[in-house]
Amino acid sequence: MRVKHLFIPDSEITMTAVRSQGAGGQNVNKVSTAIHLKFDITASSLPFIVKQRLLQLNDQRVTKEGVFVVKSQQTRSQLNNRERALARLQSFVSQALISRKVRKKTRPTKSSQRKRLDTKTKHGQLKKSRRQFE
Repeated sequence: MRVKHLFIPDSEITMTAVRSQGAGGQNVNKVSTAIHLKFDITASSLPFIVKQRLLQLNDQRVTKEGVFVVKSQQTRSQLNNRERALARLQSFVSQALISRKVRKKTRPTKSSQRKRLDTKTKHGQLKKSRRQFE
């Protein structure tokens, strides 16, 4: 499987066919169309930085051991479910490839600071003028 500039060998992805849940009558009871996809992040051939980012994504599909688990059972075709599961893995790995922009620290301008303080003093004077004298 190819993700942008990375290649994940098929040997690192484990897919098993299981019976799907829900409605479907005899087809659901007889045919194993759902796909369980497992991808061990820690044991993969991905670069170390990508592995770290994947584990830090805090995704519920990643177990404590660092295994990405997906179950695909949307369609009645095992082939389509297999493709959907691989697409989910691809989108998961592509999330880690996106590097975040470094935030530039900014400061408010002098005029905006002055305006803020002026409105505060005006509001305070207004409240002060509403007070009853003792």
